[in-house]
Amino acid sequence: MHKSKMSLTDTLGLGFMTFAFFLGAGNLIFPPLAGFLAGENMPLAMIGFLLTAVSLPLITLIAVAKAQGKVMGLLPAFAATAFAIAIYIIIGPAFAAPRAGLVAYEMGFKPFIENSEQTFTLAGIVFNSSQLLYTLVFFGIAMMLSLFPGKLLDSVGKVLTPIMIVLLVGLALSVLILPGSDVGQAVGEYQSHALVKGILDGYNTMDALASLIFGMLIIDILRKKGVDEPKEQTKYLIRAALIAAAGLAFVYISLFFLGASAGELAAGADNGGVILTNYVNSQFGELGQILLAAVVTLACLTTVVGLVSACAEYFNELMPKLSYRLLAVVMSVSCAIVANVGLAELIKISIPVLVTIYPVAIALVAVTYLTERFAKPELAHRAVLSVALFFGIIDGLSAAGFDMSLFSGMPLFAEGMAWLLPTAVAIVVCLFIKGSTQQTAVN
Repeated sequence: MHKSKMSLTDTLGLGFMTFAFFLGAGNLIFPPLAGFLAGENMPLAMIGFLLTAVSLPLITLIAVAKAQGKVMGLLPAFAATAFAIAIYIIIGPAFAAPRAGLVAYEMGFKPFIENSEQTFTLAGIVFNSSQLLYTLVFFGIAMMLSLFPGKLLDSVGKVLTPIMIVLLVGLALSVLILPGSDVGQAVGEYQSHALVKGILDGYNTMDALASLIFGMLIIDILRKKGVDEPKEQTKYLIRAALIAAAGLAFVYISLFFLGASAGELAAGADNGGVILTNYVNSQFGELGQILLAAVVTLACLTTVVGLVSACAEYFNELMPKLSYRLLAVVMSVSCAIVANVGLAELIKISIPVLVTIYPVAIALVAVTYLTERFAKPELAHRAVLSVALFFGIIDGLSAAGFDMSLFSGMPLFAEGMAWLLPTAVAIVVCLFIKGSTQQTAVN
């Protein structure tokens, strides 16, 4: 029994579920720190951040809908598979999912325990006792939910997310109403390149990469709901994307303001989670701390379940001999192991990787929108993505600390965006390449 229409409740549920998938670790820890460090230049940094952390995921989701989930369809099979594997590993066991577990620990558990710095050594490796115990339990729960998902998506979209939204609205209103400290001076790169720094900070949420995966996941959910018509799927995915984008923008703007007016509450903080925890503690005491812990834990858990499920499904399709359940267990265990690197260290390691891969993701979205305008779409997709990858690697190596002064004369190299102009030029050149009937004249 199929249907082509969804009720308003179902549509809102789909939008809330999409928002819940995105609302994880990076969404909560980066804006407060960026707001604090940007100081007087906070509006510029915030605009940059919203471009890559809200507009880009929204545009990406719509591109996935437009391409019916086949955004990599014009690439060579090996290249499409390699790029997909890279994205799934980055948003799965390598960075995004372990980071979500760490943020849940830092903000949802650590403030309530004594001796949180107690360590022990095993096989020459130093482990934080409480962090190890928490991550094992957290990813164990995520694993169980991924193994037996049942009605999880409906419960996330229609029950869990509305509760989180109410709590987040309360937090946002308190930021605007309760007086904070005076906004300080901009620090470091925020002094001279606040807009570009905000754009690069937005990479850290990993949401544009996640959009490529979540878009396909949402199309699959719509099919299961009986929405089989491509036009209807696109319509509902766009509505869900708009709801999620509005929610994310609301959260980011309030957290940027929170960070900018944090004052002494941000002293010594190496991530925004510390600033957010200190703020809630100072304004609302222990009850506020408990509510924040609940929101963060639930937000991070729903994100991890979505990521583990998506990764296990993808690798099961790639390697059918490995069962979905086995892969879900492997992904969850891998996340728990990586999580014990520590939050600040994990963020530091992830930045060069993201600076490398993001240009390719952005270029992929751009060529997806322009596919019908290319006389040779297959050539255009391959050429533009190759250029984006080449210059993305240069930016990534520079971010990792390698001496790339050979390329220092390139526009935007110092800002970490050397890929932008060459990729734009490649797109324009491909738009001017003529079709096969005029190919001889071109040659």
